[in-house]
Amino acid sequence: MTDKEKAIAAKVDAILPALREKASEADIKGEFPLSHVQLLSEAGLLGLMVPKAYGGLGGGLRDLSGATFAMGTACPSTALAFFFHCSAASRGTLQLKALDAGLFEGEEAATVKAFAEKVLYAMGRDAKWLANFASESNKKASAMLAIATTASKVDGGWKINGVKSFGCAVGVADEYLVTAKLEGYDTAEGLATFFVKRDAKGVSPRVKWDAIGMRACANDGLVLDDVFVADDDALGVPGAFVKSMQMSRGTFVGNQPAGTCCYLGATQGLYDYAIRHLTEKTFSDTGRPVGEGPMQQELIGRMTVELETAYSWMRRQIDLESSEIEIRPKATVERQWHLAKGTISEACFAVGTNALKACGTANTMNTSPIARGIRDLTMGLVQAFPAETGRLYAAKDIISKQSETLFST
Repeated sequence: MTDKEKAIAAKVDAILPALREKASEADIKGEFPLSHVQLLSEAGLLGLMVPKAYGGLGGGLRDLSGATFAMGTACPSTALAFFFHCSAASRGTLQLKALDAGLFEGEEAATVKAFAEKVLYAMGRDAKWLANFASESNKKASAMLAIATTASKVDGGWKINGVKSFGCAVGVADEYLVTAKLEGYDTAEGLATFFVKRDAKGVSPRVKWDAIGMRACANDGLVLDDVFVADDDALGVPGAFVKSMQMSRGTFVGNQPAGTCCYLGATQGLYDYAIRHLTEKTFSDTGRPVGEGPMQQELIGRMTVELETAYSWMRRQIDLESSEIEIRPKATVERQWHLAKGTISEACFAVGTNALKACGTANTMNTSPIARGIRDLTMGLVQAFPAETGRLYAAKDIISKQSETLFST
């Protein structure tokens, strides 16, 4: 780790006890602990991914992944909500990279720069929490992510209509960053980004979040009914979203591995608890640790293999997306992520199920770290896309590229 990375890691480590203290209660109530907003703000972590010029810490993927992993060991729900906040920074940093690459000119360039800096100053200098909403329950057979929320031009701004299903921090964040398609467009060229005030007229929760896991991330979703957004709060330049995506090192807008690091951290926390439990609990006849039993040792071995599998895939992905010299082309990195995300999530869940078998019925209480951990890890199986979808994407990509090579020779 560099000195800068160590300094950021120290800020994260300092807040872990406070996060851990609230984790069980937050899970039981299914409510985001509002004290965590102030905690993260005072630590300067809301600007983790914001360049120092805009008041942030100037962190990168390695920093964010380390932060969400560490927070995941303490309070996975807060880690996930924090990840989605940090992901909003890409709406500024990638636009600035696109500007530097000469992808915008004239009036469009000025509009893009103003919006990008608005995002970064809000998160860095002003320490605002921004909830980032792209995902929708709307599905298409031809795409993993389909945006149906629509932005229509009106005098002085835009009217936004639609429903957002996943993004976290509803009613918690200071403002929402909403991705919508411009009216009249049916391709990614029409995707645009808008600042939506938390208490704006026409904004309401989609549903009370009462999920099996990650229960305290305030993932209620949004209903947007004729919500007005002023021109100054909109990036309605056609093609701006797509051009920014071209600047990321990985899939979509980048930094996706850090989201899965929330689950890897939760897995490490669950694993550590299980090992402590199996070491401290003893057989009544021999007085030896239960973990010395042959069944428990078989399960401990399986848990360790799955945990190391998850780490191996995660380290590889982070290296691909953060190395100073690019190791693989962007398309290959994207394909690798589609394989890695599901593989990591399934390995993490396997750690949980094996820990449950090893630790026994007493740990099936919902307040047990084992039960809570398994419930949180189920969300990793389905968030974004399941492993089956990722493998299908990768297989199609591999075959199509091989076919192109064969038929072009």
